[in-house]
Amino acid sequence: MRKTTNNQIMTEIYTQDKIFDRNDMPAKGEYENCVFNGCNFADKDFSEFKFTECRFNACNFSLAKLSRTAFREVKFKDCKMLGLRFDACNEFGLSFSFDGCQLNHSSFHKTKIKKTIFKNSQLHETDFAEADLTGSVFDNCDLTRAIFDNTILEKTDFRNACNYSINPETNRIKKAKFSISGIAGLLDKYDIDIEK
Repeated sequence: MRKTTNNQIMTEIYTQDKIFDRNDMPAKGEYENCVFNGCNFADKDFSEFKFTECRFNACNFSLAKLSRTAFREVKFKDCKMLGLRFDACNEFGLSFSFDGCQLNHSSFHKTKIKKTIFKNSQLHETDFAEADLTGSVFDNCDLTRAIFDNTILEKTDFRNACNYSINPETNRIKKAKFSISGIAGLLDKYDIDIEK
């Protein structure tokens, strides 16, 4: 229990090592080393929830509210995550990875998410403007119309990503990795034709 400033007593739930399936809806609180399987969290308010070393498998998070939500070393696998505002999350210790996820129309604007792994994921129109993605990996990811503007992409690996458009003049790309087939995505602003 903890006391609030107006002398009301409020209990905060702490849950560890629990598996949640389908219709289990977690109450507001802190979750550590928990697994969530096939849960539908669409439109759910996760404001101020804390998740540490948790795994989400085949969950639907579309349009969930993430105001001051803490994700620390969290793994998302095969999740539907449309329109999420990761830029509203608690910045302290923010770290996660995504495998097989749909992250279309989500926002990572101004987030510091170094060394984040995006694998087998769809990131159409996802906003990475002013984010720090140093050392991150986009492995087999579709970045159609994803926004990179004043983004730190140093040492970021795009070798197996496709459909990205990154302006080297407005993004920091020192030591970033690209494949020959993806070079066109660095030259879009010049409106030139590149034959393969």
